[in-house]
This record gives sequence, structure tokens and C-alpha cells, in this order.
Amino acid sequence: MSRYWSDLVQRLMPYMPGEQPASAHPIKLNTNENPYPPSPLVLAAIARELGSAGETLRRYPDPLARRLRATVAAYHGLKPEQVFVGNGSDEVLAHTFASLLKHERPLRFPDITYSFYRSYARLYNVRYRAIPLAGDLSIRMDDYLGDVGSVLFANPNAPTGRALPLADIERIVAGNMSSVVAIDEAYVDFGAQSAVPLIDHYPNLVVVQTTSKARSLAGMRVGFAFGHVSLIEALNRVKDSFNSYPLDRLAQVAAQAAYADHHHYRMTCERVIASRERMKRALQSQGFDVVPSTANFLFVRHASHDAAMLVARLKDQSIFVRHFKQPRIDQHLRITIGTEEECDAVVAALRELLA
Repeated sequence: MSRYWSDLVQRLMPYMPGEQPASAHPIKLNTNENPYPPSPLVLAAIARELGSAGETLRRYPDPLARRLRATVAAYHGLKPEQVFVGNGSDEVLAHTFASLLKHERPLRFPDITYSFYRSYARLYNVRYRAIPLAGDLSIRMDDYLGDVGSVLFANPNAPTGRALPLADIERIVAGNMSSVVAIDEAYVDFGAQSAVPLIDHYPNLVVVQTTSKARSLAGMRVGFAFGHVSLIEALNRVKDSFNSYPLDRLAQVAAQAAYADHHHYRMTCERVIASRERMKRALQSQGFDVVPSTANFLFVRHASHDAAMLVARLKDQSIFVRHFKQPRIDQHLRITIGTEEECDAVVAALRELLA
């Protein structure tokens, strides 16, 4: 702490990202990255953009990302003016807090969810209520009915992996027509139902997505928000008061190419889903309680073995998984779905530790 810090900095409790291991060849299953490379079309698009001997890189990128927005809008059956782009879904969420979720009535989100939500609430001085999950770590739809303030939740939720069906999401959106309902769909591609088809029916709905997970572009930092034109306008007003050029040229062409290769996207998602179900069965056979997941990770606990101990012992073998020192879930591990070989290595290591 320094006497030069502002009052805001002194009050903040920053989000803590997953550890980036320094070991040479880790099995890195702690940050929910896709284990498979992006589409070959992505690499070709980046190469083309770089092929002009740097001529394009000396110029600013399109601040509106018009080609990318048009591609993504067509993919989702929307208009380009219903699409907002940002530097990863984290930045999109930050602008959503500032532009759409800060009101007199408190924002509501689950008590166990993406911990960045609390960080943003403190950063932007957004009043909030953390609504407890049910005993099985599911979101109780009825807790979000009643038009008493904005709503934000991840679907599937993180770190639990559980998802609400689209019918329940629509009831929440319809039950809060005077407030914004924001759905964070970072993991929706691995088996959950997207709320994007509801956008043209509900002017209070904003849906946030990312290319980091299903499209293997975590290193490019490209995120989106979809919603009514007036909501997107609010996001753009905040963005253009903060950074008019959030996406560089390489990120824009990479994301556009990723959306153009639907076959690669589907193939990658199917491989991750198959590995998730295979790992779930293997861990259950070892006595782990596995929360039902439609994400690219599993949330598990073992009644006879301390989670912190398991994490430490796995790390000794250069296997990295995520542990949250938080009430109600401090005995859980969150394990990203890796390649089949990585999943097998984790299962084998845990079998040995349990023995």
C-alpha cells in the first residue's frame, strides 16, 4: 500500500486469474482454455494480414470492427448494430457493468459464480446482492423473478458448470422488463442453450460471448455482446470514452475466420464434450461427486480427501487444476477438459493419490 494510492485502489479486491505455470511441459487444466488449436483458416487469415511487410500494422484497426461484426451478426441471425465487440468478454462485461448494470436498485447475481463480477461491482461502485445457489449448486430461477433490479448470471455457471434451460432464462428476462438481464455465455457452446434467439423479443436482454473457449482464441482476446440496438449503443458510448480501438487487426481477422469455419468449431466442441463425459465417468468410479456440467470443465469433490491437498499433490506432478478458497466450495476442484491424453493423466494421478 502506498500513500499515493487513490481511495478506489485501496478499496479494491482484484480478481485473481488462474496460475500460469513456469514448468516446461505442464498439464495446464486450470484456466478453461481449449486443448485444441484454432481453425487453420485463423492461421491463414493472420498470415495474410501480416503479409504486407507490416503495412497494415502501422495503421489503426477499424474501431467499429465492421467486417467482424457483420460476420458474427449473420452467424447469429442478428443485425450488425446488435453486436458489440471488445477485448475479451471480460472487457465487454466491464463495460456492461458501467453502462447497463449500475442503477439505484442493486444488481443480483449468484453467490458462487465468476468472481470477476464482484471485482467489477467494487470497481464501478455498483450495489449488488449475491443470491445463494441451491444445495446442489444450481441457480434457482424463482430467486430472480420480481422486477427489483438488474440480473447477471453465467450460463453455464462458473465454476459449477450447471446451466439453466432456455425456458427458465426467458422467464427471468420476461420477469424483469424494467431492468437489464445480462447472460454471460462464455461456456455455452459445450452443451447449454444460448439466449441469443430471445434478443429480438426482449429489449432488456444482453448476451455476452467469447472466442476464448470453443473457438480456441484465448490468446487473441475477442468478446461480444448481443442485444437491442439501444443497449449496444450504451456499450459503445462507454467503450469510446475508454478505448476506441479495443481490437487490433490480427484479433479482428482471426475471430472473423474462426466464425467462418463452423465445421472446425463443431468438431472441437464435440471432442471436448466427449472427453468431459469420459472423465466424469472415470472420476465418479473413483468416488468423486461430480456436478452436472455443460461447460468445458468439471467441478468435483471427494468426501475422503481434502481438495487443497489434492491440488498441491497434483502440482508436484506439474498438473494444474483450480481450487477456490471460498465457503461452500472449498472442497471442490475445477478441472478443465484437456486432450484425451491430459484427461487420462489427471485421472491416473488422482487414482494414485486416492490410493
